[in-house]
Amino acid sequence: MTINFLHSRGTELPIKIPAIGLDLFVRMPPAASGNAFCFIETINAPGFGPPRHRHPEAEIFRVIEGRYLYEADGRRFYAEAGDVVCIPGGMEHGFVNVTDAPARQYILMTPALDAATFFTELGGVMHNGLPDTEALNAFGIKWQVEFLGPPVKRDELPTE
Repeated sequence: MTINFLHSRGTELPIKIPAIGLDLFVRMPPAASGNAFCFIETINAPGFGPPRHRHPEAEIFRVIEGRYLYEADGRRFYAEAGDVVCIPGGMEHGFVNVTDAPARQYILMTPALDAATFFTELGGVMHNGLPDTEALNAFGIKWQVEFLGPPVKRDELPTE
């Protein structure tokens, strides 16, 4: 297996999905790790996060700025700058930026997901706003992503 050297300068334009308040940068595409993992950076607008979902890839989140309310398998907890959250593949999860400013996190996904294509296509599905769960799941079949409900709300209380 050949793994190529990659230097991400951080000058890429973001993939924007306004319906979920997301600006996303692919910092390391799958090919750079021989498809072992990909590395993305997200900026989440205040009060926004993805719909609750699950997928085969594990995700390791590192909160860089701000504070998030995460939900994983029905348990809710806060994570803030410096915290690391690991969501195993197949686990239902979601999160929301609970601050009044943009929040930022780095996310490592393993095995790798073609994040650039996935999020670009997801942005197309969400071009008129957040669609219903049925429409999201029709999109998700190709990616083995199951959408399970609306985004986590910032006024929901943690369970831990």
